[in-house]
Amino acid sequence: MATTTSEDYYLALCARPVQFEKASPVNCVFFDEANKQVFAVRSGGATGVVVKGLEDRNPISFRMEDKGEVKCIKFSLGNKILAVQRTLKCVVLPEKRTLKLLKSQNINVNWFMYCPESSVILLSTTVVGNVLQPFYFKGGAMSKLSKFEIELPTATKSSKLSLSERDIALTTIYGQLYVLYLRHHSRTSNSTGAEVVLYHLPREGSCKKLHILKLYRTGKFALNVVDSLVVVHHQDTETSIIYDIKLKGEFDGVTLHQLVLPPRSIQPYQIPVAGPASVTNQFPVPCKLYSSSWIVFQPDIIISASEGFLWNLQIKLEPTVNLLPDKGKLMDFLLQRKDCKMVILSVCSQMLNEPEGGSLSVIATVFDKLNHEYKRYLEAEQAYTMALETGQSRGNPPPKRPVRTQAVIDQSDMYTHVLSIFTEKKEAPHKFTIAVVMEYIRSLNQFQIAVQHFLYELVIKTLVQHNLFYMLHQFLQYHVLSDSKPLACLLLSLESIYPPAHQLSLDMLKMQQSKRKMRCSFIQYSGFLSREISECVETLASLQENTVKNMSHFLSRFLETKH
Repeated sequence: MATTTSEDYYLALCARPVQFEKASPVNCVFFDEANKQVFAVRSGGATGVVVKGLEDRNPISFRMEDKGEVKCIKFSLGNKILAVQRTLKCVVLPEKRTLKLLKSQNINVNWFMYCPESSVILLSTTVVGNVLQPFYFKGGAMSKLSKFEIELPTATKSSKLSLSERDIALTTIYGQLYVLYLRHHSRTSNSTGAEVVLYHLPREGSCKKLHILKLYRTGKFALNVVDSLVVVHHQDTETSIIYDIKLKGEFDGVTLHQLVLPPRSIQPYQIPVAGPASVTNQFPVPCKLYSSSWIVFQPDIIISASEGFLWNLQIKLEPTVNLLPDKGKLMDFLLQRKDCKMVILSVCSQMLNEPEGGSLSVIATVFDKLNHEYKRYLEAEQAYTMALETGQSRGNPPPKRPVRTQAVIDQSDMYTHVLSIFTEKKEAPHKFTIAVVMEYIRSLNQFQIAVQHFLYELVIKTLVQHNLFYMLHQFLQYHVLSDSKPLACLLLSLESIYPPAHQLSLDMLKMQQSKRKMRCSFIQYSGFLSREISECVETLASLQENTVKNMSHFLSRFLETKH
């Protein structure tokens, strides 16, 4: 049986958990999902209440009168008001004793679930419990959203509650609110194992079933969401599996998704032993993972009341690189993650340094995926600038600037961390080296992204190092390398080792000068400006398309002699 190394664990408990007094007959533990706080209540509060949170590491301590068993205890946002529930129908506010009724609804409720991130509460109604009624709260107002029905595994005429709160999760995935239903038996007779059904719950319109995650196993499950990945914990095998609803799946009315990576356990965690500092022979104790005492909260909270720890579940991207061999799918997966930049750049370097040099078609696919995201950001930034200028002239409020995520890998990133290092490696075949750089430039041109001059300089430098002057001449003659003043100056510096570079440089400078004159003539003949600009745009688009075609043609001919 193969052993699992630390490099294989793609899920881990956070290094700095919240530690609290473990649950016992005299100490009750509660968790507030809105504030992400854990309450340790001793003797009904008479001997102390200690509150610790993920956001605020300074604990809150106080005492209150013991008036019976505490069923629930929470702070308001900002820790201004404390609410204590001791009976099924009574909630006490010790400091503030008045409440104002904002709105009421007459509904028979089996159980409820609240999502603090979206301010939506979900109520289970009807006898069976599978008709869910959502409400949305904003600014002291409550809005009733469209109710919907959860499809149970089999049609039931039972008069008992069939949908349990344990099988439902309400959480945000990729900025959208979803209801996750853990269906222990599939509705199709030919399918084995449980599945997770995702219902999209919009603010307006009806709730729709959009995704099904196939688990192919049965037993006890728990759900988390980490970085918009659905994590399904399986207690029987003590492993977890992840799903990404942004990845392509099989469509059959809804999108069916398979697991992204092989099942793996959460990385082993060591619990430090508490005691005097003078005791040096105390070794950390392994934490019992997937314990029956674990309680899971959305989106990424795991609590062990028996051990007194609260963790955030985290995704580790580095181990996914070797577990997902399809580079295209790997890029699709990584580009959706928050902390992806350095991992993506590492994948690109690793791909170029493989023993066989990597497949140029695979490399092209990766470059295109990266530049697709790059182009999207550039377009969003351009739209923001235009909206800002238009809004200021009309007195409109300023638009929201697009966020540059780590998925935006620009030319400077690729040059600094991948291409400049790759071209310095002497063991790589020089033709393949040049082809890789040209493939990246080809991809930039395909997405109509202006190529930075340092990439052209890298191509010329590599060609000169290997005395490939005939290819340099062809690249310039057929405009595979776009004309520019910095490029012309670089060619001029090569005159001593390649005399034709002098004339190529002068031709390029003359071309730049004629382009400037052409722009001036456009301004002078304003009557024809609209028609001329239209023709100019068509010409530029045609030139860019021809550049991509020329590059593809040269690369295919260039690599014919690679072996």
